Formats: sequence, C-alpha cells, structure tokens
Amino acid sequence: MEAGEEKSKKAGGECFYEVFEEEIHQVIVGNRLFKFGERVAIGASGGKDSSVLAYVLSELNRRHSYGLDLFLLSIDEGITGYRDDSLETVKRNEVQYGLPLQIVSYKDLYGWTMDEIVKMIGLKNNCTFCGVFRRQALDRGAALLKVDKLVTGHNADDIAETVVLNILRGDIARLSRCTSITTGEDGPIPRCKPFKYTYEKEIVMYAYFKKLDYFSTECIYSPNAYRGFACEFINDLERLRPRAILDIIKSGEDFRIATTTKMPEQGTCERCGYISSQKWCKACVLLEGLNRGLPKMGIGRPRGNVNGDYKDIKARSTAKTIESKQCGSLDF
Repeated sequence: MEAGEEKSKKAGGECFYEVFEEEIHQVIVGNRLFKFGERVAIGASGGKDSSVLAYVLSELNRRHSYGLDLFLLSIDEGITGYRDDSLETVKRNEVQYGLPLQIVSYKDLYGWTMDEIVKMIGLKNNCTFCGVFRRQALDRGAALLKVDKLVTGHNADDIAETVVLNILRGDIARLSRCTSITTGEDGPIPRCKPFKYTYEKEIVMYAYFKKLDYFSTECIYSPNAYRGFACEFINDLERLRPRAILDIIKSGEDFRIATTTKMPEQGTCERCGYISSQKWCKACVLLEGLNRGLPKMGIGRPRGNVNGDYKDIKARSTAKTIESKQCGSLDF
C-alpha cells in the first residue's frame, strides 16, 4: 500500500470514529440520559456491544465532562465454556478502561447455575429462565453498587428484534418498554440504551478498527432461541430495504397502547421484595418450580390465579424437592 492510500485509510477511519462517537453523544444529550455526578453501571458481558459501550462512554465522559462515576457490572450465569471465558475479557476491560468491576452470580443469588438448570429442564425454555434471572440480577448488582442508572448495550437490531417478537406473541403492551430509550423511571434504577439508534454492523466495525478487546462466541445454549428467527427475518428485510430496522423501531413506538388502557400496578414481590405486579415476581415463580422439581410450573403466560396455589401444587407433587436458595432479598 502506498503512503497516500494508507493516509487516506487512516483519515477515513478517524472520520468514522468521530461520527460514531458524536452520534452517541447527541443521543445522550438529546435524551438527557444522565445528570452530572450520577453513578452509572454499564452492563458488561465481554461482548462487542458492551465492550464498545464501556469504551465510548468512558471517552465521552472525559471529553464532554459528563461528571459520571462509571462501573462495570457483569452477571455470571454459570455457563461453563462460555461465561467463564467472557468474564476474563471483562476483567481485562476493567484494567484497560480503568473502571471498577462488580460480578454477580446466579449461584449466589438463586442457588442455581444455568448449567444446572439446563441439566434439569433441557435446552427448551432455558432462555426463559436465563432472561428472567439475568434481568433481576442486573438490578440487584446495580443496587449493590448504589448506582443511579444502568446502561446496556442493546442496539437498533436488538430492539427491532424485540418489537417483532412481541408482535408475534401478541404482546403489544410490551412495545412501549422495549422501544423506550430509558425504562424503569418509576422503579429503583432506570435503564438506558445509548445504542438505540446504532446498527450492530456499526458497532462491529468500531470494535474491529479500534482493536477493542471483546469476546465473540455465542452462548452455547442459544442456537435454538426463538429470537434467532426474528433476527434472520429482520436481516432479510434490511437487505431488501435499508432502514427497515429503524422503521420497525418507529412502528413499535407508534403501536404503543393507549394511555387510557389500565396496566397492572407495580408492587413488590412478597417473597424477595423485587418489583412485581403480582404477589410473586417471575424469578421467584421460576425458582419455586425448580426447587419443587417442577421446572415448567412457571413457564408461559399466567392464566387464572397468576401466582397459582403453591400449597395445592406441593400436595399434588411427588417430586423430590431440591434444596436451593429462594430469590435473594435486597432492599429496593
């Protein structure tokens, strides 16, 4: 490569970095995601999205004087050959970015690892357990860090996939939450998605050309996940019609249910104190099934008595109860 070509390539790369970072800055400022002096936890999995988010947010925090105290928050689901390896990446990011790291494990919170859960229930429905437990684990880890906000690396592709999944499931009520750039304002710790309008391919390019350290292996339990079909569908649409991803997000926003529609009131779980619109939060319902040897008990949409009559279930069940922690209690 001649000197002129190399210089042009470098200039092009620098231009891309500048535009990428400025777009994220404008999203943060335009949506007033943070206030000066806030403590912010970055959900860190070691993957490209969270690694780029941690790097860019650190850079913007210094460059634009956001005045944020940033932390890395990782969840150890207990998946041998996947999460243990990705956590090593997060630990390197801790040093590379100079950010404190907090790791919260399923085993400590729930008494189960995903390896143990999959061994009991098989590969089907394992993502249901992991999704519920992970969401709550992030909130509990954020509470341990005493942060004001939790940011995640969900990008435009992820949000579009979630819109499609919710429509396919007939779950229109969730469209408002999944398309909002900030959720949980009425809860203990709001969540923000600075990458809401950022394409996955842009994040991949940024990570690659910046030579950022990230873990690229997919979860060993997720190949058959329902989300994969939505991903393929959206990628096909994007190839046929650019901007399809952003249009799907816009459609999801427009599909929001009327404000006059009565939604379940948020309360707290009687068992663990986590936010819930039912007597028991979803995590406690799933744990109850695991601990009774009835893992399918909490899967699917609730019908009739949402929380079920667990005394009757216990009476009918002859399965051996598996000793485990109930959902960890934490003040919210």
